[in-house]
Amino acid sequence: MTRNGQRQLMLIDDEPAQRRLVAAIAARRGWRTIFAGDGETALATLGTPDGMALDAIVLDHWAPDFDVAGLIAELRANRPMLPILLLTANDSVTTAVASMRAGATDFLVKPLAPDRLLAALDTAVGAKVTGELRPLTEKLTANLAFDEIVGSAPQFRAALAIAAKAARARVPVLIEGESGVGKEVVAEAIHAASPRHSKPMVRVNCGAIPANLVESELFGHEKGAFTGAFERKIGRFQEADGGTIFLDEIGEMPLEAQVKLLRVVQSGEVHPIGARHVSQVDVRIIAATNKTLATEVEEGRFREDLYYRLNVVQVTIPPLRDRGGDIAPLARHLLARIGEQPGLRPLGITDDAITVLGSYDWPGNVRQLQNALFRAAVLCDGDALTRADFPQIAQLSGGRSGVSGGGGAASGAGVTLFKPDGNLRALEEIEADVIRLAIGHYRGRMTEVARRLGIGRSTLYRKLGELGIDQNAA
Repeated sequence: MTRNGQRQLMLIDDEPAQRRLVAAIAARRGWRTIFAGDGETALATLGTPDGMALDAIVLDHWAPDFDVAGLIAELRANRPMLPILLLTANDSVTTAVASMRAGATDFLVKPLAPDRLLAALDTAVGAKVTGELRPLTEKLTANLAFDEIVGSAPQFRAALAIAAKAARARVPVLIEGESGVGKEVVAEAIHAASPRHSKPMVRVNCGAIPANLVESELFGHEKGAFTGAFERKIGRFQEADGGTIFLDEIGEMPLEAQVKLLRVVQSGEVHPIGARHVSQVDVRIIAATNKTLATEVEEGRFREDLYYRLNVVQVTIPPLRDRGGDIAPLARHLLARIGEQPGLRPLGITDDAITVLGSYDWPGNVRQLQNALFRAAVLCDGDALTRADFPQIAQLSGGRSGVSGGGGAASGAGVTLFKPDGNLRALEEIEADVIRLAIGHYRGRMTEVARRLGIGRSTLYRKLGELGIDQNAA
């Protein structure tokens, strides 16, 4: 960490554009970035004042013949406690396993989603010794049909039932849910159950595309249409013609691009940049977001007309903390799929490990559970995962619960019902704690707070006054 308290990372990369992108994303969280063009420079930098002040290393795997595992091992030998995040365009599980066994803390697949990098950096500096909570964005690629998706919670099954009915129609579907709940899995199941299943499903991460390239990426461009357009590019909508396009993190799309997307949704016509004529496409749109788009519309960050065009059928996936009974079967299912990956082997999981996993609230949802299991499976020497394979989860889950019946003050993890003397707290005090908890959990988005509490906004503001709650302080 630098003298002024600013966190510092070293980016090992020889590509100027990628350097600028990573540094700009990291700066959003107050990180200062220093650069090394190759492994030799990076190792030399570790001994300098800048190198001694590092909080993390981000290593870009830029060449197929680059010995990334060897460099990670050297970096780890020099700085055993320093988090190392690997960026790569290669989503091979073999690469992930080799990198992690060499000492990588995290494995992020390009194109790089800003929120994934920031979450990885935040988690890395918060837990430098035991790493199973750090998100590993490598995905297990097998698609699942609706009847193969694991989960029996009523709210989750109801969401899947809506999705299954929508799959047979041609209408757009909007999937909402927190990061990591499995929105892409549901989108894939919708496509697989639709009449378009034999056609392509094209995936677009709207949050990972620079604002000035969104139109070109989605709709294409002609050669010479703008500076740097050295050849003709087919847009993602034309690639998906006859099939499905999955617009992930649609809430991150710039307003200018939303206007053009609305035209495509309304007319089915795509106009590549610089083209003289439009092209007709037949594409089924599935959009997903970890935001509440209705709130984004209210606050002017998302077009209302586009929202209603995309939200013909809405599917809301509940967070894993509301599906406690699904954690054990999910863990066994994910572990079986992990065991099928190259370089790994089938592993069992003990009841004490399941108990630990079930007692944690999983803020990163199913993706975080998968990542924790993947990391534990890579590092496990036995035939089954035990409680000892999840030390940080065991530490963080101690005493956590949705509502506490014990004494003490209310915490960020729950609401206390009883006073230290064993008597119940006053209803007004409990209600005030619940409202404060909701305001903090939904980061002050009062429309969302009111919706989740099941009351109107006017009622919420009235209660703030009656209970003496300072919205900003909460």
